[in-house]
Amino acid sequence: MSSISALFLLDSKGKPVLSRDYRGDIPLRDVDRFITKLNEVEETGKSSPVLVDDGTCFVFVQYSNLYLLAMSRTNVNAAAILVFLHKLIEIFKQYFTELEEESLRDNFVIAYELLDEVMDYGYPQFTEGKILSEYIKTDAHKLAIQPRPPMAVTNAVSWRTEGLVYKKNEVFLDVVEAVNLLVNSNGSVVRSEVVGALKMRTYLSGMPECKLGLNDKVLFDVQGRSGRQKAVDLEDIKFHQCVRLANFERDRTISFIPPDGAFDLMTYRLSQNVKPLIWVECAVERHSRSRTEYLVKARSQFKERSAATSVEISLPIPADAISPTFRTSQGSAVYVPERDALVWKIKNFPGGREFLLRCKFGLPSVAAEDESQGRMPPIKVKFEVPYFTVSGIQVRYLKVIERSGYQALPWVRYITTAGDYEIRSQGPKPTL
Repeated sequence: MSSISALFLLDSKGKPVLSRDYRGDIPLRDVDRFITKLNEVEETGKSSPVLVDDGTCFVFVQYSNLYLLAMSRTNVNAAAILVFLHKLIEIFKQYFTELEEESLRDNFVIAYELLDEVMDYGYPQFTEGKILSEYIKTDAHKLAIQPRPPMAVTNAVSWRTEGLVYKKNEVFLDVVEAVNLLVNSNGSVVRSEVVGALKMRTYLSGMPECKLGLNDKVLFDVQGRSGRQKAVDLEDIKFHQCVRLANFERDRTISFIPPDGAFDLMTYRLSQNVKPLIWVECAVERHSRSRTEYLVKARSQFKERSAATSVEISLPIPADAISPTFRTSQGSAVYVPERDALVWKIKNFPGGREFLLRCKFGLPSVAAEDESQGRMPPIKVKFEVPYFTVSGIQVRYLKVIERSGYQALPWVRYITTAGDYEIRSQGPKPTL
């Protein structure tokens, strides 16, 4: 990314609270043009985190009563700078509990030290709060001591500190897949995809090396095992910075020294035709101009040995519905007027089952005529299916190797959830 010339933290009126000039190629008085330019843009009804005025690029984030502003004369990577500014907010919150003008004024010394450490000559350096907290202390009497910087600052493993000790060494890996689905009013799947993430929590002593193997189609094709075992073809793979990309490109092995605690090891996407796990049909009957009845069928379309939990079906109802009443064969339903919806909740939905809901309500006769001409908003569904993945991804092994030779306990769990899951239904037929 191109370098940042100067960094400012401004109050709500655009006055500098503190600043750091990293390159000296922009007059600091140019910051006065930022709030003027921002007001001009807001008056037009537009909004953008990137403003350009007379060759100066302003990239900013507003948080609480502050503006975090980066200025540059070059063609900067705006997305990278925005990520850096958000990381800076996280660091300040870690030190000051809450980031606002008062907390900055009370901690000028620490704030300036942090600005010196997170960036050098306009280029981001260390943005890991855990590492910074080891040698930039919040207590004033500790600031006089100049401790040796931790190893994480001087070696390649900036995301993990040395000397961690746990009585019980454990690794928890959750394979979480979210199903994004859109079904049109004819019952055809318009869009379907699976977005997955490997979420880890590590509580390991020392500096362990972890190795993870998946049923990756590319690897199985190379090894000639693609026909004998089920494999998945992963797309848009993104790794945490701890993963050794060279090893993955060479032999598809995911090897890494993990950060301490929780982090996302990997995300991926699969563009495949996904059979709706929970299918919802809504039949609308108009008994008169002002009386309507919905018959809703919810059917689980996965194997009987699995079960969905925390199922929530949001059924849209006209905003001026009068006295809705409902009856369910399973679970409970409640009318939520602020959402203009009837919410049907089912705690446990076994595979291969079907449940029914009937809903009756009245409408003002004029509104009923208008409503009969339009389409219903989509039905939205939320659920979780534990011990199940749509893609069929499997963790073949998870090894933990540490020079002291301790045995670590790996735990693996699979979960499928509803992402952007919508089913459109045909609106009510007009009465004759």
